[in-house]
Amino acid sequence: MIPAIMLLLVLAALVCFLRVVLGPTVPDRIAAIDLIGLLLALVFVLLGLHYQNPFFYDVALVYAVLLFADALILAKFLERGELHG
Repeated sequence: MIPAIMLLLVLAALVCFLRVVLGPTVPDRIAAIDLIGLLLALVFVLLGLHYQNPFFYDVALVYAVLLFADALILAKFLERGELHG
């Protein structure tokens, strides 16, 4: 059951990739990139459940924190047009 859910999450990430490529605006593309990251973090959690290895939980947690930092940096860039100061 878990591999089927992981496959569906990867397929959803591929659909989001189409939004990244074809997105009409930059915020749409950024939201799609963040959603892809969230889906891949969920895949890491499911890998940890499937293989019963807590290492995957740590990877998912670090990836989610980096994804949050990425969202803050992109929001700052869109607001100011620069990353300095």
